[in-house]
Amino acid sequence: MSQQERREAAVRQLLDAGGPAPVPPDLHADAVRRGTGMLRRRTVLRRACWLLLLAAVLAFTVWAADARPWTEPPSRTTPPLTRW
Repeated sequence: MSQQERREAAVRQLLDAGGPAPVPPDLHADAVRRGTGMLRRRTVLRRACWLLLLAAVLAFTVWAADARPWTEPPSRTTPPLTRW
């Protein structure tokens, strides 16, 4: 018996065995309830991440406006006076 014949025999056996196994009647409602809860948690997490990102961008903007990191810092010592 070849591999293909074994596969065909297994498929025929499954098809001849009858219909699918019985499913509990409350399975659909339970799946919908769990899916709704997962979707709600994912939405809350996504909104929290966006809020955190917005707060970080705002904090960086306020810091950059105050610290002005793009400008040269003032010199801490005075240059020596050579011609007086």
